[in-house]
Amino acid sequence: MNKQLILVKRPIGAADSSTWSLETNPIPELEEGQVLVQNHYISLDPAMRGWMNEGRSYIEPVEIGAVMRAGSVGEVIKGKNHPAFKVGDFISGHGGVQQYVATDGKGYYKVDPKLAPLPTYIGTLGMPGMTAYFGILEVGKIKEGDIVVVSGAAGAVGSIVGQIAKIKGCTVIGIAGGADKCTYVVEELGFDACIDYKNEDVKERLKQECPKGLDVYFDNVGGEILDAALGRLRMHARVVICGAISQYNSKQNMRGPSNYLSLLVNRATMQGMVVFDWAERYGEAGQQMGKWMAEGKLKTREDVYEGIENFPETYNRLFSGDKLGKLVLKVIED
Repeated sequence: MNKQLILVKRPIGAADSSTWSLETNPIPELEEGQVLVQNHYISLDPAMRGWMNEGRSYIEPVEIGAVMRAGSVGEVIKGKNHPAFKVGDFISGHGGVQQYVATDGKGYYKVDPKLAPLPTYIGTLGMPGMTAYFGILEVGKIKEGDIVVVSGAAGAVGSIVGQIAKIKGCTVIGIAGGADKCTYVVEELGFDACIDYKNEDVKERLKQECPKGLDVYFDNVGGEILDAALGRLRMHARVVICGAISQYNSKQNMRGPSNYLSLLVNRATMQGMVVFDWAERYGEAGQQMGKWMAEGKLKTREDVYEGIENFPETYNRLFSGDKLGKLVLKVIED
């Protein structure tokens, strides 16, 4: 049987356990050209909150009554004449919050558990890592000597963004919630400094850490922290809008930046990015980040929890901040 997490209502504000229903259904039968994947791990990402909303976005919303969308990695355990995947292959794609999925393989790619642990393929070598790589290099256009500020610095995307910026010769200041996370960002990930937004005045600390301003701000949180960063822009600065986690659960209209005229004064740019736009280059990014990992230049951390029945509780760690690195849920039962 196949345990599946089904979206049963669209949340207003924060999602809770009543947003989904855990169902047990028969494992799907294969059609010609399909494979059956046993999911081992699924990815939990802030973007999930947006996927549950109705309305226009970069991707269609999850339908009521459908399996909750999620990145996944698992093993092919059965096939019916699939041209690319065979039994025993490990593959990653968007298999959803369920234990088994039948797929024609579109959007999936092979991974090698001998080269990296499976959770890494939905973390640093998956969507979060790709987001960081293309966001900071292609949208942020960093160059050696830049002053780079990253919000959500202890998270799946922000932690990789900052490390890539350090590899490229930038000065990197993180913003994270709590002393423990700031210590992790500086001492383990190698950022030059980290601002604790829960216990420090972000605006004042940015003045101290970036006395001449900043060249690139990589935004994962939006709200007041985005405003504080906009107030420190240098000439021709670049602001990368990756996410706005501080706003996702708001029951009010999303709050926009009030310091946006800083973009005009400094001839700066603010650009949104969605990782799917670079899908054809994922291989390039994975190869480069894998090389950095092998050289010890790029550290990866997955925060793994177990049990598909624990999805709602684990999902809420995205917004409580009770995690470090990439949040992953193990759904295969031992």
